[in-house]
Parts: sequence; structure tokens; C-alpha cells
Amino acid sequence: MGKDYQIEWKKPASYNPSKVLRKLPSPISSQMTEIYNYSVEDYGFYFLDNLVDPTVAGHAMKLFVDEALALSESVKITEL
Repeated sequence: MGKDYQIEWKKPASYNPSKVLRKLPSPISSQMTEIYNYSVEDYGFYFLDNLVDPTVAGHAMKLFVDEALALSESVKITEL
């Protein structure tokens, strides 16, 4: 069981997530378990922390939040 987050922000119509996606650390641990997962949604980003490696998952989540803050005046993060 993990923690799900919705990172909601107003994406520009022409938004391309490839820049932030290239910066992400590997979501697979050395034990071959999934550390985190994500998806790009109409509202922003969905993020799942599988509670395997808090350092890697935290870094990935920070990249998503930083991306949203760089392109939007406000960001709303909700734990689902």
C-alpha cells in the first residue's frame, strides 16, 4: 500500500511533459520493486509513492511540484 497524490495546476494548452520526465530517477529499486509511479492528467500530475524508498520518491515528487510551480501561479497537492 502506498500514498497517492494529486498535483493540481493549470497546465498551458501546449504543455509537453517530456522535459520533467527525462529528469526523473528510476522508479525501480535494486530489489526490482516499484518505488513510485505517476501519470500526466488533465488536472496536472498523479503521483503514487509505494513507500519503498522515500529519498527517490521524494525527489521525483519534488520534480513534479517544481515543474508545476514553474508554469503556474499556484499548485494544489491533495493526498488521496
